Amino acid sequence: MTGALRAAFRDQAASCADLGSPFMARLCTLLAERLTPGTPLADRLLSWDGDVSSRGASVPLRLCGALHALRLQNRAGLADVYPPHETDPETLWASISHALSSEAAFIDHFLDSPPQTNEVRRSVALLPAAHYVAARFGLPLRLSEMGASAGLNLNFDRFALTTPAGRLGPADAALTLTPDWRGDPPGTAELRIAERRGVDLNPLDPQADALRLLAYLWPDQPHRLALTRAAIGTAHREVDRGDAIDWLTTRLASVPGQTHFIYTTIAWQYFPPRAQARGTALIERAGAMATDNAPIAWFAMEADGERPGAGMTLRLWPGNDTIALGRVDFHGRWIDWRA
Repeated sequence: MTGALRAAFRDQAASCADLGSPFMARLCTLLAERLTPGTPLADRLLSWDGDVSSRGASVPLRLCGALHALRLQNRAGLADVYPPHETDPETLWASISHALSSEAAFIDHFLDSPPQTNEVRRSVALLPAAHYVAARFGLPLRLSEMGASAGLNLNFDRFALTTPAGRLGPADAALTLTPDWRGDPPGTAELRIAERRGVDLNPLDPQADALRLLAYLWPDQPHRLALTRAAIGTAHREVDRGDAIDWLTTRLASVPGQTHFIYTTIAWQYFPPRAQARGTALIERAGAMATDNAPIAWFAMEADGERPGAGMTLRLWPGNDTIALGRVDFHGRWIDWRA
């Protein structure tokens, strides 16, 4: 498995570079080149069972998240070599090696859980999609988010978004998203939320688990840290623990006078194929019974094999319309809106 883990670190380095994090690219490259067996922690990492890549256990992100958590707590001396400081590879690796040794128990425990990046900038896709749906049906939205983590993006209506058509969002928004906007200006409508709920296999508490949420952001992107801290201040416990598809079966009964807005942002792609097929069948079955007074909108921001970024797809019932809304950066840095 040693070779697979080294390859996973190199792939993660390339992804981080592509997503604007040269520090993470450097860190992952160093780990790919210099992590060696000989300690219980290193041996655990290098003999990890199963798929260690971002398509599986995401072991590189687990380890980098653990190290960032240490830095956020000013432990192991990492503050001296992490951004905003710049240092040479030898000095950085010496500090990383020290942390892997002196904080092995903390890191080992941190590795037990998979990464959860509750990226609030993905709301740059949710806000225009929700406005599109609100304009289409003219009804309040009932939100159901699958793979919701800490539920930060269940509060997208409390965020503001700058667009070519002007600012979307409340005057007292908790935070403002400023993506590089490409394509068409979005439509606007009165956005009313009737109810909001999410599900996750391991839901995080926005306050109690704030360190874990922040640790999976990247150290040289302080704007992401600032946005997430602001979102944590608005979050409430609205995320249930459970299997997303089982949970969905409890949410699909129609509610007259509401549009059921079901959505995922970089989550559906990680569901097993059988779960995806079952979930699709459930939503399509509910859609076949949708009415103009109880419509269903299913929005997905997911990797689709195309580049750049992720695809944005909306399915609407009644009518079973499928609308390609454009593409968006995985971290919400830009959006190409084509509705």
